[in-house]
Amino acid sequence: MPRLTAPWEIKRTLLIKAEEETDPRYGCKPEERPVKEHVRFGVINLDKPAGPSSHEVTAWVKRLLNLSHAGHGGTLDPKVTGVLPITLEEATKVVQALLLSGKEYVCVMRLHHETPEDKVRGVLEEFTGTIYQRPPIRASVKRRLRTRKIYYLNLLEIKDKNVLFQVGCEAGTYIRKLCYDVGEALGVGAHMQELRRTRAGPFTENGMVTLHDIAYYQALWQEKKDETALRRYVQPMEVVLEPVPKIVIRDSAVDAICHGANLAAPGVLATDSGIKPKDAVAVMTLKGEAVALARALVSTEAMLESNRGLVAKTMRVLMPRGVYPKMWHKSS
Repeated sequence: MPRLTAPWEIKRTLLIKAEEETDPRYGCKPEERPVKEHVRFGVINLDKPAGPSSHEVTAWVKRLLNLSHAGHGGTLDPKVTGVLPITLEEATKVVQALLLSGKEYVCVMRLHHETPEDKVRGVLEEFTGTIYQRPPIRASVKRRLRTRKIYYLNLLEIKDKNVLFQVGCEAGTYIRKLCYDVGEALGVGAHMQELRRTRAGPFTENGMVTLHDIAYYQALWQEKKDETALRRYVQPMEVVLEPVPKIVIRDSAVDAICHGANLAAPGVLATDSGIKPKDAVAVMTLKGEAVALARALVSTEAMLESNRGLVAKTMRVLMPRGVYPKMWHKSS
């Protein structure tokens, strides 16, 4: 079976449909937002410690930064460590984009009886591709049989009954259940001993910060108003959208999308290659700001060739109304 391509491995090319300048009076590049806006539309790549739940960690970040609300991208069990994206204020709207982007873990699986390495390797290969999985009893979702994609499953080391492997998978894959199913396939039984998430969409172990880092940098910001300290751990929410194919639109189309309008062909200036109908896409400004998450109605080729009709259905507006001027009229 050919290896599946993980979302973060897909290479796309931005194809230009038309050239246009952006008006510097409206909006700004994500990395140049004023500090308050930077936090309001920010995300933190947190290294979750073992012990607290994902919800508890998110609540601590919310209190440390004195925010009205915050969210997280993909729940980790209390004992599990690693990459946990924390979305702040308005950035909580992009959490669903992380569900499109896949995850990566490093796991220690404990076999109940010693098994030859070649047999373990062979069974792990059988679990690469599209698999059927029923969530475990303690899961927070209904225990219905469902399919999940395993992009890769690499055996890193085996010692006695302990198997260390790396897995890239679709969001919503239960690694605890994967270990159990591998043990059943081996005929010896197995359970998950230890787990660390090493990737969630575009976020990896590179650039992670701890809760202690956040407390330290936040204190620097409050005492010295040192913007560089704050920007060390808060990133623009647009980072979340890196693996999502993009459509770049005219300034004149932005506010209509912010009011929930669907994207029409004349508003498109550029689009990523490889978009197919029904694909999730990110609608962006010429300055690189996220406007909305949408569902493509046509392919990349049709977007480039068409000058009329709708090309994407707006699913989730990300930019507040009024950032760009109104240049549209309601039909009577």
